[in-house]
Amino acid sequence: MRQTSLPTRPTLLATTLALGLAAACSSANALQLQGRVATVDGQPVSGALITVWNEAKDRKETVYSALDGTYAIQSSFKGKLTVRARYHRLEDVNKPLLSENDTPVKLDLQMTPFKDVQALSDSLTASAHLTQVKWEDPQMRRTFISQCNYCHQVGNALTRVPKETSAWEATITRMEGYGALLTRTENKTIAESLHKAFDGKAVQTMQKYLATDELSRAKVIEWHVGDAMSFIHDTDVGDDGLLYGTDEGHDILWTLDRQTGKVSQYPLPDINLPKGGMFAGMQLPLGVFTGKHGPHSMAQGKDGRIWITNALSAQLMSFDPKTKQFKSYPIGDGNVLYSHTIRIDQQGMVWFTAAASNQVVRFDPNTEKVTIIKLPAGGPLRWFVDAAFPSMLKLSGKLWPGQNVPVTTSPHKWTGGHKLFNLPYGIDVNPVDGSIWYAKLLGNKIGRIDPKTLEIEEFDTPLGGPRRPRFDKNGILWIPAFDDSALMRFDTKTKTFESFKLPLLAANEYETPYALNIHPTTGDVWITSNMSDRILRFNPVNKTFVAYPSPTRVTWLRDLVFTKEGQVCSSSSNLPAYGIEDGRDAFICLDPTGGERDRKALAQH
Repeated sequence: MRQTSLPTRPTLLATTLALGLAAACSSANALQLQGRVATVDGQPVSGALITVWNEAKDRKETVYSALDGTYAIQSSFKGKLTVRARYHRLEDVNKPLLSENDTPVKLDLQMTPFKDVQALSDSLTASAHLTQVKWEDPQMRRTFISQCNYCHQVGNALTRVPKETSAWEATITRMEGYGALLTRTENKTIAESLHKAFDGKAVQTMQKYLATDELSRAKVIEWHVGDAMSFIHDTDVGDDGLLYGTDEGHDILWTLDRQTGKVSQYPLPDINLPKGGMFAGMQLPLGVFTGKHGPHSMAQGKDGRIWITNALSAQLMSFDPKTKQFKSYPIGDGNVLYSHTIRIDQQGMVWFTAAASNQVVRFDPNTEKVTIIKLPAGGPLRWFVDAAFPSMLKLSGKLWPGQNVPVTTSPHKWTGGHKLFNLPYGIDVNPVDGSIWYAKLLGNKIGRIDPKTLEIEEFDTPLGGPRRPRFDKNGILWIPAFDDSALMRFDTKTKTFESFKLPLLAANEYETPYALNIHPTTGDVWITSNMSDRILRFNPVNKTFVAYPSPTRVTWLRDLVFTKEGQVCSSSSNLPAYGIEDGRDAFICLDPTGGERDRKALAQH
C-alpha cells in the first residue's frame, strides 16, 4: 500500500509503548508469562524461541530469550494454551498452560540435547540438508538454485523424501509446468544429484546461530489463514491497518484485523476463462491453482483503492475496502502475460511487470489508459521466445490443456535453458526523481524507465538473480541477489554497485533472498532468508546483519511491508501450504521492539 512516513525514533518509541500498555490494560485475563530457559546443568539458553499458542492453535506469539536465558511475554490469549521452547540442537519443550486471569505466571523451561541423531537432523533447516547435494559442475548448481527454488524450499521434510532418479525426473518435469526452465540434460542431472543426496540418512551439518540483544528485544506474531491448499502470495498493509493477502491459487483476497484476529475473505469475480486462465495449457499445481485470475501483488492508491495484478487472467483489478467491490481492467489482448509486481508512483500512476512477456505496463487510474512498454530482448533468440510464447500459450490452452506444450516445444529445452528468458520481476519507484526501475530475474539486469519519455536504460548486475528490489528514501536501489546469497546496493547517481554476502548458518549452505524492503525511518534493509527460516536485518551504516529465526519450520516469505507501528509483515506461503510445519499459510509480523515492551510491562507487576 502507500508507504507511510513513520514517526521519529522518540515519537515511535512513545507510540509503541503506549500501544503495548493499552493492549495490556484492555485485554482482560491477558497472559503474563515469564521465566528462564536453561540446560540440564543450569547454563542459560540465549536466543531460544518461546512460543505461546492460543487454544484454537491458529495463532501464536513468540519472543526470544535474553543472553541470561530469561524471557517475558504477554498476550491476550486465555484458556488452554501451549508453551513451546525451541533452540538449535536441543529438543523442543512443550508445556500446557491454563490461563484464566492476568496473574503473572512464572515458567522455567529446561532443555536437553537431542538423543537421536535422526531427530536432530530432521530439526535442521532445508539449507542444511541441501549441503548433501553434490555438483560436479558449478554452473549446474547455479541453475538448480535459480530454477528449483522459485516457490518453495528444497530440502525440507516434504521435498527431501528419498526417490529413485526416475521419480525425481517426473517431479522436476512437473515443476517445469509450474515455471522451472530447464534443458533436458539439466532435468536429468539434477534428478540424479537429488537421488544421491536425499537418501534418508542423518545430516551432520553444524549450523551457527548468534544470540544478540537485538534478538531478545523482538517479538513475532503469526495468524493462520486459508487451508492446506492456499497460496497467499503477497501481503500488504492498508491505510485501515488491515493486512491484505492475495490467494493466487484460489482467487481470494484475504484480510486480517491484527487487533481482533478476525480473518475475512473476498472471492474475486468470475471470468469467462478456464481454470488456470491464460495459463490453462500449463500443468499448474494440482489442487492449489483452482482459480482463473491468480491475484499476485498489491498496491494502494491515493483514493484508497487496492490495485491487484492478476497473473493468470491478464487483468488488472481494483478493490474498494469500503464497498468491498472489485472492478476488472483487461490489459492487452492476451499478450501481456503473468502480471507480477505492482507499485504506484507519486502521480498515482500504476506500474507493474509482466514477467512472462518481458514488459512493463503503465495504467492511469483516472483515464484507464493502458501503456505497454516492451523491454529490450537481449538478443534474437530471446526476442523469438518472447514473441512466440504468448501465441503458443493461447493455442495450447485451447487444444492441449494442462499438457505443458509451451514448455516441451520451447527452444530452451535443447539449448540455453533459463538463459533464453528475461523475466522482469520486481519493480519500484525512485522517490527522488520518480523514475521507474525494474529487475530482470533471469536476464541479470536492472533497468530504468523515464516516466515521461518511456526511454529505457539497462545495467548488468554483478550478481545473479535480481528479484524484488526496493528504493530507500535517498534514491539508493537495494536488490536481493537470489542466485548468489547476497544483497546488492546500486547508486542511481553514480551507476555503481556494492555487494554484501548474506550470513549463512554454515559455510557450505546457500540462501535465497526473495524480497526486501527498507524501513522508512531507520533505513535498515529487511530481507527474506527463505532457505533457512529466517528474516535478516541489514544496517547500511555499519554494514552488519541481525538474523531473526522464524518460530515455524518451512517459512517462505514474500513481499515485506511495514505497519505504522514499525512491524515488518509478510505472508508465509511455501507452495504447497501443507509443506509448512503448521500445515497452513500465515500472516506473520515481526516487531523489533515487541519483546522489549513485554519485558518492561511484566517488570511493573
